[in-house]
Formats: sequence, structure tokens, C-alpha cells
Amino acid sequence: MTRLRRLPSLVLPSLLLLGGCAMHPINPSIAQVDLSKGYRFETREQHLHEIDPATLVILAFSGGGTRAAAFSYGVLEALRRIEIVGPQGQKGRLLDEVDVITGVSGGSFTALAYGLYGDKLFDIYETSFLKRNVQGELIRHILNPAHWAAFWSPGWGRSEVAAQLYDKILFHGATFADLDRGDSPLILAIATDITTGERVTFQQPVFDYLCSDLNTVSLSRAAAASSAVPLVLSAVTFNNYGGSCKFTSPPWTQAFRDPETAPRPAARAVKELQDLDAYQDGVHKPYLHLVDGAVADNLGMRGVLEALEEFEALKILGQPTPLDYVRRIVVFVVNSVSSPKTNWDKSPRPPGDLSIMLKAAGAPIDHYSYEGVELLRDTIARWRTMRRIRESAAFAGNTDPALAKLVEGPNVDLYTVDVSFAALKDKAESEYLNNLPTSFVLPPEAIDRLRAAAETIILASPEFKRLVKDAEFDFVKDPTTTGGRAPAHQ
Repeated sequence: MTRLRRLPSLVLPSLLLLGGCAMHPINPSIAQVDLSKGYRFETREQHLHEIDPATLVILAFSGGGTRAAAFSYGVLEALRRIEIVGPQGQKGRLLDEVDVITGVSGGSFTALAYGLYGDKLFDIYETSFLKRNVQGELIRHILNPAHWAAFWSPGWGRSEVAAQLYDKILFHGATFADLDRGDSPLILAIATDITTGERVTFQQPVFDYLCSDLNTVSLSRAAAASSAVPLVLSAVTFNNYGGSCKFTSPPWTQAFRDPETAPRPAARAVKELQDLDAYQDGVHKPYLHLVDGAVADNLGMRGVLEALEEFEALKILGQPTPLDYVRRIVVFVVNSVSSPKTNWDKSPRPPGDLSIMLKAAGAPIDHYSYEGVELLRDTIARWRTMRRIRESAAFAGNTDPALAKLVEGPNVDLYTVDVSFAALKDKAESEYLNNLPTSFVLPPEAIDRLRAAAETIILASPEFKRLVKDAEFDFVKDPTTTGGRAPAHQ
């Protein structure tokens, strides 16, 4: 009888929870899009304080769990310690030259956190995130009975629990409005629309198509969406109100509407606009379900390549662009993708189903990561070649407009600084870093070695040295001799 009396007190709260309905946080709609407001590149330019305004610096942080978060953080630390003098005598840190940071999965945490905290990040990130067993805490949160009832509700899953944890330990209620008010670079967290397989970037120009206000979206949900590994974590759901706010695409996009007449190179721009246009049918597509950005773009490079192609195509057409003031574009490709070796080819027994599934999922990501870097290098080579032709004595007397158009393009120098494990001269260190797992917990020693390696790679990079020479930067402080983190082995 005693047990029967006590049973309701234990069961009733659970029944009440099961009877409730936990819904995913709702991103609100907007009545009218304003292209002059919101979290977009055009509104961020005024907040950037640069040594050389004609230089656009982009950091692309790849996915890879804590491995990626630590490696990208090491890049921020390195750029912070490198002090330079610009061509007009202005002094500052190379970090202050950064204009845009893209982040995928683990890299999105570092990008979003730097956008939110700025220099304060260097005081809190180790303890708040990098050297914390985030994976263990996440598992405990998911296994907590207090969250079980919510899992029965549509639109709520493991990633919503993860977002709550990320908010508790790192973001503390911050939204994109907090990034919009600050003086940080433009931060672009990247996820994947699992319905279409397309990349979704958390920036207001994308949310314009959804007729929604990005400023109300929490940074923790953006990080959760960007790192929602399929099967391990659930998709993160957003509402789509597309078609309800009288939105029309920016005028510059009209040149890419017709694939038959769009200027080359334009394939990525055409496809991106087609994908975005589909979101304007919010009546038939009222929801987006987002998963790990690595599924569509593990390096965060597709958006960079699209922007460069659009820039080139518009210059060929003679149309104005937001980058007309730029004379130098620098992309730090922070690639923490790892490919641990296997001994499968040494055994007659084939690998197990789970191993095959994991390898099959990772192989296309690894190959596209390589392709993205090579496509960027191809763009650099093409722009350099066209510029040399335009400036050559042999071309000076050309009077054929059609021929002139063939070599027209941006009068811009491109640099790509490859920050990857393979760039380390110490092959033993490279192999150690390459074999670190993709998880949200790593030993403190691994964290420190990742951070040190990032600085070593940057300082040894031939492309970085070319940038310093061409931009006429002078080092005020050499990070290897001023008490900074000891560089990894060369």
C-alpha cells in the first residue's frame, strides 16, 4: 500500500511532461526586407578598423570537432601576436585586418565565439570550451530523464539539448543581434539543408529569402546546426515564411537568373540563386531541417568561391560590386580535416559495416576539401594570367572589344594561405595531429599542440611570406621571439 501511495508522486510529473509539447524555438517572420539592415557584409564594413582598407582578409575554419576548434583558435592567436606596419605607417595586429570568418561544425564555435567576445575570448575559451569534456557533458544532458519527454515532441531532438548546453557553457543567451552590434568581422556559420543537400549560411541575405529575422536567432542554435552530425545528433529545425514579405532579390543577381546568358564563371552563382529562390515558396516548404555544415562544405570554401566568381563575372559585365575598393584578397584556409591511416588493404577480411559507413561518409568530404583549395588556386592563377595579358606591351595596341572582354577581370591580387597538417615540415607532428579523433573532447596536450602548429604553419607558408612582401608589411613583433606560444617543430 505504501508503494501504491508513493507511485503517483513519481509517475505523475513524468506523465504531465509527456502530455506537454516541446517545440523548437521559432525564428520570427518579418513583414518587409530591408537590404540596408541586418547581419550582412554591407552593414559590417563600417565596423572594421583596418591597417590597409584595400586588403580583404578571410579566414575559413573547417569542421572537425574540438580538433578544428583548437586549430582555428591557434590561427586567431597567431594573427593576434603578429604586429605589422602598413604601407602608410599604420601599426596594428594582423588579426585586426580580418574581415570575414566562415566556420563549419567545430570551426563554427571558434568563429562565433570570437565574433561575440573579441579579445575577451583569449581569456575564457580554453576553460569554457577547448579543454572541457563537452562530449561527456552532452551525453549526460541527453541521458538526463528531464529531457526525455521533449524527445517525443516533433521539432525537438538531441541537437536542441546540445544547443542548450552550448548556450550554458559558451554563448550565454547571445543572438546574432549581439554580433550585429559589435565591431567584429562578419561571422558566417555554415550548416546543410538535409532536404536538398545545399549549404545554408547564417547571414541575413539568406534569411531574407525565408522572410525571417536572423538577429533573433541564438548563436548556440547556429553552432548546434553547424555541428549536427547526422545519426549522432538530430537536425535543427527553422521556420520558413518565404513569399510573405514582398522580397525581391538584389539587382546584381539579375545577371545570373538565366543559365544560358549568365556570364562565366557563373555556375555556382546560378545554382545558389536557384536554391535560394526555392525557399520563397514557404507555403509548400514551411520548414528547414539543418545538419552539420561539413555535409555540404567542410572547409567553408564554397561561399568564398561563389563570391569570387560573382565578383569576376560582374567585373566582366562592367557592373558595380561591394568589393570594388578591394585590391588584395587573402584567404587563410584553416583545414583540420584528418585522414587517419587504416590497415584494411593488408587484410583479406573486409572492414565492418560501421567502418565502411564512416569512411563512405568522410571520403567525399575529404576529396571536396582538396578540390576547394585547388579551385581557389586555379582562380588565383586565372586572375594573375589575365592581369599579365592586360598589362603586357603586346596587348597595349589591341582595338578588338571582344578580345579585351576575354581577359577582363578583377584588378585584384589573390593569396591563399594553406593552414593544414600536411604543411608541417615535422612529419611526425603532422601524423600525430592527423590521427586525432573527430570528437568534442581531446587531451590538453593535443589542444596545445594544435594551437602551436597553426602558428608554425602560417609563419613558414610561402604564400604568407609573399603577402607580407607584396603588401609592404613590416613585422613589429615576431611571435617566435616575444614570449608567445612556442611554435611546433619544423
